[in-house]
Amino acid sequence: MSVRLATAADLPALCQLLAQLFAQEAEFTPDHAAQQRGLAAILADPALGAILVAVEDDRVRAMVSLLYTVSTALGARVALLEDMVVDAGARGAGIGSTLLQAAIAHAQAEGCRRITLLTDGDNQAAQRFYRRHGFAPSPMRPLRRAL
Repeated sequence: MSVRLATAADLPALCQLLAQLFAQEAEFTPDHAAQQRGLAAILADPALGAILVAVEDDRVRAMVSLLYTVSTALGARVALLEDMVVDAGARGAGIGSTLLQAAIAHAQAEGCRRITLLTDGDNQAAQRFYRRHGFAPSPMRPLRRAL
């Protein structure tokens, strides 16, 4: 297995992975056109973020997307881990851990001082996974307003 930056040629596989992710999340539903627009925007502008993929046997088996912003508290660039998903047929083989470590290294190389992510409140497996990789709960609570 190898990890690399995603390209436009990966868009169909990325959309399929996001469909798997959003099918299991309480707050989102798969919308192929919307996901393709969002992914294409990230791929077209590296200043927005990066998408890394895990490839095995010439197939994209997992993806993680990082979006960049600036923290005024840190006075530095930070990343939001927006989406991470391993194909259902490839889970349990360490692909997610390898991909997450690559994403952390990539964010550090891009000058990020922190990575923030959200999980569904009832997704204990995801929370355990991220805690094993050094993530900790934040006392901050997200609030959202649709525009």
